[in-house]
Amino acid sequence: MAHASANLWLKFDTFNIGILPVAPHPKLSLHYLKKIALYAKNKGKAGYPRLAYSTWKHIACNKLGMLEDLAWMYFEGFDMLCEYSPEERLQRRQDAVRHAKNIDTWKNIQSVDTLQFLLYLYLQQLHKISLRSSLVSGEEWPSRARSPSPDIDGRTSPGLGSSTKSVDESNQQVFVLNHLSDILGLLAEADSYSSTANDVLLSVQSVEALGLLFEGSVNKNKSVQLVHQVALHQQTQAKSGYSKITQAFSFKTFESWLRSSLCNSPFGVTGCIASGHRLQWSSGEDGAKRGRVATNCNKAPKSSQLVILSQISKQTLAKSSQILVDSRIKIHRCHYAFIYLLSPVRSVSIEKCRHTTIIVGAVETAVHLVGCEHVTVIAAAGRFSVSGSTLCTLHMLTPSRPLLLGGNDSITLAPYHTHYAMLHQHMAAVGLAEKPNHWNSPICVGPDHTEEHPVHRCMSPKEFFTFVIPFDMDGITAEIPGGLPSRYERALVDREGQINNWQQAVKDAGLDVEQKKQFQILVENKFQIWLAETGHKRELDGLVPSGGSPGK
Repeated sequence: MAHASANLWLKFDTFNIGILPVAPHPKLSLHYLKKIALYAKNKGKAGYPRLAYSTWKHIACNKLGMLEDLAWMYFEGFDMLCEYSPEERLQRRQDAVRHAKNIDTWKNIQSVDTLQFLLYLYLQQLHKISLRSSLVSGEEWPSRARSPSPDIDGRTSPGLGSSTKSVDESNQQVFVLNHLSDILGLLAEADSYSSTANDVLLSVQSVEALGLLFEGSVNKNKSVQLVHQVALHQQTQAKSGYSKITQAFSFKTFESWLRSSLCNSPFGVTGCIASGHRLQWSSGEDGAKRGRVATNCNKAPKSSQLVILSQISKQTLAKSSQILVDSRIKIHRCHYAFIYLLSPVRSVSIEKCRHTTIIVGAVETAVHLVGCEHVTVIAAAGRFSVSGSTLCTLHMLTPSRPLLLGGNDSITLAPYHTHYAMLHQHMAAVGLAEKPNHWNSPICVGPDHTEEHPVHRCMSPKEFFTFVIPFDMDGITAEIPGGLPSRYERALVDREGQINNWQQAVKDAGLDVEQKKQFQILVENKFQIWLAETGHKRELDGLVPSGGSPGK
């Protein structure tokens, strides 16, 4: 029987949602992870095959000298990648609310797959490699040297080694290939299989754990499977090193097969740019340059769907579309724009945007803000993280503590302050509840933030206004989910009282008809000046072509 040709590639979510763009804890090295693997196995059911948080907390805090906040950050970050139904995610978050008074007890009984969690911790080294190169280059947010990456229009963009660059698919693949022996060795160390006279063996369970990193196909990408399913395919077993006698894989043969089978993902950013479907979402009205929107939804499986929005400038884009549902959203180099994506999505990455407001419906996993300036984000999401960004504001509804990573300055945190008719349905679709909301309890990772010189602040109630989404949709949501914190609610009530007092003062002034007309003209002129100076005029003008509802 002829051997089938297998293609393997890196899983998008693991490398783009799971890996944090910050140097990892110094003791998350291979040496210590092997020790953790052995310790976990010796702890019995509390350590293997599933690692209880109580065990991990003991290892992280008492053995590695890690702060408990960081221990939970890694644990929760991995758990976010796990495949749960929306109902399961919602149930877990509601359980956390019910145990709020004794949250440590609830955390201690949570568990994750031991082998995959060890791999997840090892992958955090990706950004440690990037940081070391800065000693030579002198970059503030360094990166490894690489070839120029394509933009959404197919052009290359040299000089992307700036302080706000995220690691691209090419560097991710180079990292995995350079460290593949260590990755497999970590699994072999934790494995119940030992070595034979001539080779180390990897159990099927260990190869299943690699499903965190790899997926692939044996039929020219027509159907996507996890790596163990590809390796056990009848026509690939000989090449992958699987033996029916030992019911395990030869370490050397499996590594060689994996290296030779690894290729660029057909469903990643590069593949989407090269062969994805262009969407005519960006109008380019008033002479503005037309932004670029592309998706791979025309050929990718649901688990790999991606939508890229790039170079939307001085425009308003509003969509509630089936294409967005469960997709990974990448918003790149948008300037002076207003972007409404009112659908339940898998994840959102916002990179190198300036002076832009982005409103997203509900996000199942994470919103990453990287290398942005003067950007406002309004969303309900599983987690938020910010790195390399300045003068940005986040209005958040999130069950996880926001992560403020390296290179930030002047980040404003604020409560979620808007709603639209289908918001509750969209939140339910991704497993988000109204509570808990930890918008004002960030975890600051890295040396940038100090008590004397904080990189963030909570928005003052005096600055706070609610945000109106100006589109009609059918749905049940008529108010902000979970309401507003009391001090922000009081500020709105006080401001409304001041407006009522002003209106009463105008009424009591006894103006005649001509005076009222002149006064109205004066107020309208002042209002138009204010709209122009604040940029709100452009925002309102951009809403005119939308016709009152977001495009489908």
